[in-house]
Amino acid sequence: MKKLVIIGGGASGFFLAANLNKTNWKVTILEQSKHPLQKVKISGGGRCNVTHACFNPKELVKFYPRGSKELTSIFSHFQPSDTFDWFERRKVNLNIEADNRVFPDTNTSQTIIDTLLKHTEKNNIQVHYETVVSDIMNENQLFKIITSKFVYEADALIIATGSSPKMWKIISKLGHSIISPVPSLFTFNCKSPLIQNLQGTSFTEAEISIPLLKHTEYGPLLITHWGLSGPSILKLSAWKARELAELKYNFILKINWVSESFDEVKNTLNGYKVQNPKKSIYSLKPYNLTQRFWQNMLNVLDIKEKVLAELSKTDINRITETLTNTRLTINGKSTFKDEFVTAGGVNRKEIDFRTMQSKLVQNLYFAGEVIDIDAITGGFNFQACWSEAFVISQQFNIYEKN
Repeated sequence: MKKLVIIGGGASGFFLAANLNKTNWKVTILEQSKHPLQKVKISGGGRCNVTHACFNPKELVKFYPRGSKELTSIFSHFQPSDTFDWFERRKVNLNIEADNRVFPDTNTSQTIIDTLLKHTEKNNIQVHYETVVSDIMNENQLFKIITSKFVYEADALIIATGSSPKMWKIISKLGHSIISPVPSLFTFNCKSPLIQNLQGTSFTEAEISIPLLKHTEYGPLLITHWGLSGPSILKLSAWKARELAELKYNFILKINWVSESFDEVKNTLNGYKVQNPKKSIYSLKPYNLTQRFWQNMLNVLDIKEKVLAELSKTDINRITETLTNTRLTINGKSTFKDEFVTAGGVNRKEIDFRTMQSKLVQNLYFAGEVIDIDAITGGFNFQACWSEAFVISQQFNIYEKN
């Protein structure tokens, strides 16, 4: 019986194993940690953001800053609707939330973990934990995988090790080029007085941009104790991951807190002034801004507490300018919770995305974040893992489809 080795006990590795139910290969998973699927466990705050409710592959690929072209063919074989079907056929119901993120109805990632482990075991696949790969050699169409415990031999090898610098180094020895990795999906550090001590303050529809990079994003924005986070920030960090790394994460961020033009906001404020001339400027709450943010902004602008009738044209212009054109100095980044994503990895040009097999080394396959593919937050990175792993599984199953 031929031997197939999967290096990596994460989302890609176990989903692949769970789909190898009609194979005549002897399959072994090598995982360096004591426990499998650790990234699945912490995803979505421990709930596991399984996928995203986007069922058109042409639309789905638009959420991937790197790899959208290559994933078009992958998603034509296995996309979010197939993910729903796969889990539901295994008695796991998935729920779509208001923002189209998808979670198991149990609201715990353990449900997903247990399902993958159960079907991997059902397929008689061995899992060797605490097994660290130190080298891989390809000799006479046979892979020798040197580990901390044993030397494994494989007729076919699948590498699904995620963002592992050590494994990228080993892969490069096999002849592949590695796109230099940089962080993606991170938050911005900022010490501006405008946002100091306002952690937890959120804005439902902000417009943010980096003028130097000529890129704009829209969406919820959150002030944290270290700076700025929220979907709009995470999207911006993903799309401009490489450029921001080159800037060493020091740049000017432009924020329109209310997503309206200067003239629109100015007219709104003047309208308040006419309608409520005796109302205190401090008690005003335009655009559903929190009192904390509004009053802190007035203090930073040194606009003293007065009634609206007392506001000068200069006061209104300064408030309007701040609401629509704040410019903050960003001086670093922070990891978004534990959901670290990397832009970089195995060069996509060296992989045949019809099968996920290497174009350079026969019977060598890649899946997941080990490849230079990544997405914005929202379940998209897991979907790429499921889809790539499924496509690989079909190369080893006796029948075309489960």
